[in-house]
Amino acid sequence: MTLTPQTFLIVCPLLFLAGFVDSIGGGGGLISLPAYLIAGLPIHQAIATNKLSSTFGTSLATVRFIKNGLVNFRLAVPSVIMAVIGSSLGANLSLMMDEKIMHYILFVVLPVTAFVVLNRKLFHDNEGSQVIADRRTYITAMAAAFIVGIYDGFYGPGTGTFLIIAFTVFAKMNIRSANAHTKVINLTTNITSLIIFLINGQVLLPLGLAAAACNMAGNYVGSGLVLTKGSKVVKPIILIVLLLLLLKVSGVF
Repeated sequence: MTLTPQTFLIVCPLLFLAGFVDSIGGGGGLISLPAYLIAGLPIHQAIATNKLSSTFGTSLATVRFIKNGLVNFRLAVPSVIMAVIGSSLGANLSLMMDEKIMHYILFVVLPVTAFVVLNRKLFHDNEGSQVIADRRTYITAMAAAFIVGIYDGFYGPGTGTFLIIAFTVFAKMNIRSANAHTKVINLTTNITSLIIFLINGQVLLPLGLAAAACNMAGNYVGSGLVLTKGSKVVKPIILIVLLLLLLKVSGVF
């Protein structure tokens, strides 16, 4: 695909918005992937380029959690191994899939993901609980890393939310610990699938790097704001972007 100024004018503001939304309430992936599709990228290039921009933001968050001592490396290492296997399978499956089929799946995946991400009742904060690296925790972390890793390599939006739910509900982690280990796994799945997409020539580097800068700027601005009711801002933005994507795919514009 030939990149035009219009492509950047569509993607960059939406990626800034995705970073902003992600920092105050989560769900930025529900904006970032549609942004590339709205700009007219083929679905495989959209997923691949989105991996590039997502990797930067996830890297910063992961380093912050590690510095704060919230990552249990005995638990993280086997999870990372499973995440590499899962995301590589997902990315290769995505590349094998026909573009029309990918679009059909998209119309199912995005609404379901939006429902999960925006439904805060699914989250459980086990306040005060420490990360106990017992058998259940290891099995939960490794299974979640593998299964969600396949999804992240295949599509991606909502990956962090799915992992946090798995860790808080099944491994009984508190939100901070769950979020920290989620970032480690998500960074792994992003990098793994990005490498596969790069090898297959699907990543538009100039657009991905510009989008990454805008996404990081949005995260920075959003994290500096005190929003007690962030979900009231997040929900309308996500729904508007998904509506724009629907109109785009339907040929309205």
